[in-house]
Amino acid sequence: MVPPVELVRPPVSMRERLIVALDVDDLEQVKALVRLLAGKVGMFKVGKQLFTHAGPQAVKLIRETGGEVFLDLKFHDIPTTVAKAAIGATRLGVRMFNVHASGSLEMMRLTAREVHRVCRQEGLRRPIMLAVTVLTSLNKSDLERVGVGGEVMDQVVRLALLSQEAGMDGVVASPHEVAGIRAACGRRFIIVTPGIRPQRGKRNDQRRVMTPEEAVRGGVDYIVVGRPILEAKDPLVAVRDMIAEMERAALS
Repeated sequence: MVPPVELVRPPVSMRERLIVALDVDDLEQVKALVRLLAGKVGMFKVGKQLFTHAGPQAVKLIRETGGEVFLDLKFHDIPTTVAKAAIGATRLGVRMFNVHASGSLEMMRLTAREVHRVCRQEGLRRPIMLAVTVLTSLNKSDLERVGVGGEVMDQVVRLALLSQEAGMDGVVASPHEVAGIRAACGRRFIIVTPGIRPQRGKRNDQRRVMTPEEAVRGGVDYIVVGRPILEAKDPLVAVRDMIAEMERAALS
């Protein structure tokens, strides 16, 4: 008998809501970080840098070491190609993956439908399916240069509504657009936010950023943090401090 597909549920604890971005290209470093932080954070993000270096082996290593994976490859192609890539990610056992919302309603709709179908047929855990709205490294001027007029908020909300219509579980967006997304898509729609920096942290190439406390207070479901943890003298202390900051926001 095929077990039922697991329903997507919102995270409960602040620990679950913290995703560590493994933006490295060294599997030994990945192994050390996952051993140190597994069980103390919600997920580990595998992006283009690590996946190009190690491929599915990186995902398998993290899962075998006790961690959950957010596969951040931002699939963007014709509908059939993206749907097949999403099925591959699902079979790898990732907890979360994303596509680009600008890939079209049909691309996202087919992806969601095919992932549901494969999970039912093969008894797989259904991953959280997200759509990327506007990258946190972009601002209004950047959008105008690629032909997208209007305010960043308007474009983010437009893409969030499209994603919801397609059957995606949520979006990736800057914390600055959370209020607009919530108003348009409701509280159950999942919002994952990169561009999170501690109060005194460097912005690097991120533009639309917030602190963990501000992001949680604003209503995000998951925050993604990379360099402030990876470059810390003690990543475990950095994680504990970040979770404490998130918990303060929840109590305020």
